[in-house]
Amino acid sequence: MSAVSFGSVSTLADTSELQRRAFNDAFLVFGLDWFWSRKDYISMLGSNGGAQRIQDYARSRGEDVDVAAVHALKSAIFQELLGNSTISPRPGVAATVADAKKNRHKVGFVTTTSQGNINALLAALRPHISAEMFDLIVNRDSVRAAKPDPAAYEFAPEQLGEDADSAVAIEDNVGGVTVLPSSGHHRSDGVMWDNRCVLQCADGRNGG
Repeated sequence: MSAVSFGSVSTLADTSELQRRAFNDAFLVFGLDWFWSRKDYISMLGSNGGAQRIQDYARSRGEDVDVAAVHALKSAIFQELLGNSTISPRPGVAATVADAKKNRHKVGFVTTTSQGNINALLAALRPHISAEMFDLIVNRDSVRAAKPDPAAYEFAPEQLGEDADSAVAIEDNVGGVTVLPSSGHHRSDGVMWDNRCVLQCADGRNGG
């Protein structure tokens, strides 16, 4: 192994309930008669990113909404909630990062969320996890297209100076998992690299 990359906000910490609350608060501000229960939200987590979930849900209800505006407000609310939270890294995350650094493996945070969400998350996770621990942080402005497009996982090895087939990619979302084979990684139960499971998020939840 030459590098390990975390593929989304929720591979570092379980932010699902904060994400869901932020969505519902944004819906309320926009006057939408929408409320996503925990069950509803879990059923949506196979898709990549919050904007796609809003768009899909509006389409399912035959409603026309300003997806970008709703998602922008949701992101602002989520970042505020993170700032007031006491979240911790998922079990095994801090140890995985520390072990990688100890063994001189590169560590990446390869997501296609906004830099604002990344900054808020890493601030909330200090001192356990911080930006300085990553050799590379990829956000949605780093690449031409968001996951499940393979751009992020093509960009990351190039920037790290490593081969994709010698790197571990940790994902918690079907969209992120399915893109990895096309970018040179190997698939194993949602976690990629040489068919070995290194770390898997137990509930498979991804925010956005």
